[in-house]
Amino acid sequence: MKRNYPLIAAALTLVFAIASCGNKSRQAAAGDAAAGGTLPASVVVPAFNADSAYRYVKEQVDFGPRVPNTAAHRACGDYLIGKLKQFGAQVHVQEADLVAYDNTILKARNIIGAYRPDSRRRVLLCAHWDSRPYADAERGKKQQKQPILGANDGASGVGVLLEIARLIQQQAPAIGVDIVFFDAEDYGIPSFYRGPYKADTWCLGSQYWARVPHVQGYNARFGILLDMVGGRGATFYRERFSQRTAPAEVKKIWEAAHRLGFGSFFPQEDGTEVTDDHVYVYNLAHIPCVDIINYDPQSDTGFGDFWHTHDDDLNVIDPATLNAVGRTVMEVVYNEK
Repeated sequence: MKRNYPLIAAALTLVFAIASCGNKSRQAAAGDAAAGGTLPASVVVPAFNADSAYRYVKEQVDFGPRVPNTAAHRACGDYLIGKLKQFGAQVHVQEADLVAYDNTILKARNIIGAYRPDSRRRVLLCAHWDSRPYADAERGKKQQKQPILGANDGASGVGVLLEIARLIQQQAPAIGVDIVFFDAEDYGIPSFYRGPYKADTWCLGSQYWARVPHVQGYNARFGILLDMVGGRGATFYRERFSQRTAPAEVKKIWEAAHRLGFGSFFPQEDGTEVTDDHVYVYNLAHIPCVDIINYDPQSDTGFGDFWHTHDDDLNVIDPATLNAVGRTVMEVVYNEK
């Protein structure tokens, strides 16, 4: 997916205060109701359908590797544009020629679906839709230069967001939502490359979008980036760049996950820091953005054994993981006012 910064020892902090505060709030609300008051109306969040999200993952993988400049990439991009239009979004397509680490010109498309585009109260939801042109984490050198399917690394985040788009069409939240599918995220320098080092070779689509947004002067309260969110047994530790630049939003998301019973997926512990689209959304567009990304502290890479290998196919995708992430994101978005 992207380069992993040096691992930092995870902090094992159990957040008892969250549960305590929640209990006190519920007790206070119950007391108000008993005294003749009324309980605050709860927000009805549409039911996330994990099977539907899984189907969208499969439909992307069925195109094959979605590597820029390939027929599969073009066909999948058209599919994503069509799905967002089907789900009632105002669709913007950014076409750009982006320069890869080896000076290859990538015919890239950022695909954006806007809901309530006139609202100034907005949240950004994003994922990358391209897949890695190299299986450079494979042990066999012959396989390293072959593209991967990227069922988890790319398609899973897009699948969750397509299901969210379908539900927004049926029941809109109180705020505007922009769903952005970034292109050319995974075309960064491969491990076997021996040429001169170049900075910022990952996340080319989000770099372009952050400099040239789809709407002039675009802004959002915060963003949520979904990356590798479908793997069986995945855990989403608090990514450290997100912690530094969007601490309130991290807290909001992880509390929502625990409130919904997904604490095993979202441990209240810090993971590592990664180069991902959220870095450029923050550094260039100045929008705090939280990266929900699988982190495996027992793995050499931090991302699991199938990361950047040919094993990243549909066999690693678990609807239970898609459900935990999708429901958590929906809980946060629909409770924004």
